[in-house]
Amino acid sequence: MKRFLKRRDIIKTGAMLPLAPALLSACDGSAGTTNAFYDDGVYLSGNFKPVDVESTLTELEVIGTIPQELTGRFLRNGPNPLGKTDTDSYHWFTGDGMVHGLRLDNGKADWYRNRWVRSESVIEALNESVDGRDLGFGPNTNVIGHGGRTWAIVESGSRPIELSYTLDTVGQNPGWGGYTAHPKIDPDTGELHAISYDWGNYRDHVKYTVMDVNANLIKTVDIPLPGMPMLHDMSLTKNYIVLFDLPVTVSFLALGTGASFPFRWNDEHEARVGVMPRNGTGKDIVWSSISQNYAYHPMNAYEDENGQIVIDICRYEKMFAADTNGPFGDALPRLDRWTINPKGGKVSEQIIDERAQEFPRCHPDLNSKPYQYGYVLAVGNQSFPSIYKQDVKSGTSTEFNFGPGRHGAEPNFIPKQSAQSEDDGYLMTFVYDEQRKASELIILDALDLSRPALAQIKLPVRVPYGFHGNWVPDTDVS
Repeated sequence: MKRFLKRRDIIKTGAMLPLAPALLSACDGSAGTTNAFYDDGVYLSGNFKPVDVESTLTELEVIGTIPQELTGRFLRNGPNPLGKTDTDSYHWFTGDGMVHGLRLDNGKADWYRNRWVRSESVIEALNESVDGRDLGFGPNTNVIGHGGRTWAIVESGSRPIELSYTLDTVGQNPGWGGYTAHPKIDPDTGELHAISYDWGNYRDHVKYTVMDVNANLIKTVDIPLPGMPMLHDMSLTKNYIVLFDLPVTVSFLALGTGASFPFRWNDEHEARVGVMPRNGTGKDIVWSSISQNYAYHPMNAYEDENGQIVIDICRYEKMFAADTNGPFGDALPRLDRWTINPKGGKVSEQIIDERAQEFPRCHPDLNSKPYQYGYVLAVGNQSFPSIYKQDVKSGTSTEFNFGPGRHGAEPNFIPKQSAQSEDDGYLMTFVYDEQRKASELIILDALDLSRPALAQIKLPVRVPYGFHGNWVPDTDVS
């Protein structure tokens, strides 16, 4: 496997608090490597532990200055099981969904709210009435604004749930059908592209769908795909959609033993990447082989000057082999570059950064296009200590360290209204402070991670580790 660069230059910068030494060493990436994430019950302890109340908080403490141009909500979704949970059988991906939101308005922190995404089981546990709402599973993975509305989403057959502006559950949108955790927006058209799988119903295929700017379904294409793999994400380029058919598949042995999460590592399943023209059908997809691995999240994808498809992605050596309760016990992810000939052949694999990192993001207007900067969360053993700003053109990176006993989440990039460069914008993320046993929203200057946070909005409550979210400006919702 080729190295992306002969030497990687890492520029470590200052932080909101003094830089701390590495909390714990990262996994070396070898197959079968285990770490503290493999400990029993880790996904129900520390800041993984669910909160047990819904809160509405105002009069929030702010340190620093919130940029006045930021008017909207920072939203985040994640698993938050309600009621008694068995430590041995609980899988982090199956917890009841809870959405957290913090609204900013003209330089002020207006409110923070957290709400369980209502499902039949959540409503029963809370002794509430369904009130005519059509509800299934409460999506726990992502929350987006699209078509003037707010949606909680998850993969594998569950329909999106519409939320009110203040995060109360409205109900399902039956027109979307089973959906995904990671639709990709076309920054030129505003259309939402998705690959959706449903192992319980589709069995031998997945669906490629496109939603228009008003959240109406305008295209559906069935793509043959046997083996029931877990397709958490996809990639979009100017002319293609990209599928990741990787060796984590439904295990009938796990189903037979009553596992709440049925996916397991499958060495017999060939790892491959599929490329299909946006205007194509399932017959047009071209598959290329790749080394055995699993990947949840691409940072970005685009077509280079030679017509090759370039994908920067967080890659694991194994997944759900020994650790069947969460994603981090078998290996920790590194940042790779995959280059694909859309006509077929083996995928070229290069290492961009060997350090453990996950939840990559880039400038939203450059999704599917050539780009320079990506932002990703560093991963240690039960720690998320910093943000890496990756310059994928120069091969350098800078780092914002959260400080001792402080752990971040997925960084979101929001461009400034007067941006003069690709990285001229803000980074937002929730940070958990072990000493306070509470969380805060921080806003960073993405141009210069050596600067202290522009603003810290302190909460008196925890925001547990979760998955994905987005900055949703008020201009994007009704």
